[in-house]
Amino acid sequence: MSALFLQAGNPENASQFAALYAQCFDDAWSTDAFAGFFASPGVVAWLAGLGAQAESFLVLRIAADECEILTIGTLPAARRHGLAQFLLRHGAFEAQAMGAVSMFLEVAETNAAARALYSALGFRANGRRVGYYRSQDGQSVDALAWRAALPLTSPISGAA
Repeated sequence: MSALFLQAGNPENASQFAALYAQCFDDAWSTDAFAGFFASPGVVAWLAGLGAQAESFLVLRIAADECEILTIGTLPAARRHGLAQFLLRHGAFEAQAMGAVSMFLEVAETNAAARALYSALGFRANGRRVGYYRSQDGQSVDALAWRAALPLTSPISGAA
């Protein structure tokens, strides 16, 4: 297995986050959007990869005792190697150290791989946002709201 690359997010590497995001999702978040997140109180983020390059990212916002997963993604060619799982567990550990007792997120109802990972880490669906996302073909996709208590449950092998 290659060495793990891990780097904290900051305004200087916001363009890396934007470039990775554009390769992972149908919509695009700009470099300025990521830089704005990194300048906001309570926002922490990381890039990760197997080797010397970033292949995955996570952006969290901690407020009071809650942690919101703003976005997480892994390049298609790097999926199913545990990067998202690693980032979620790392982020959960850091969020808990900052006082969070739970994490929450929205995930596209159609994203079965992400839902399986979240479920394995102890997240449970607790709501729905009808038509929250738009696919490339313009169709609306419901978002499922998920929540987990911290610390997260033990990871599963081969997820992400």
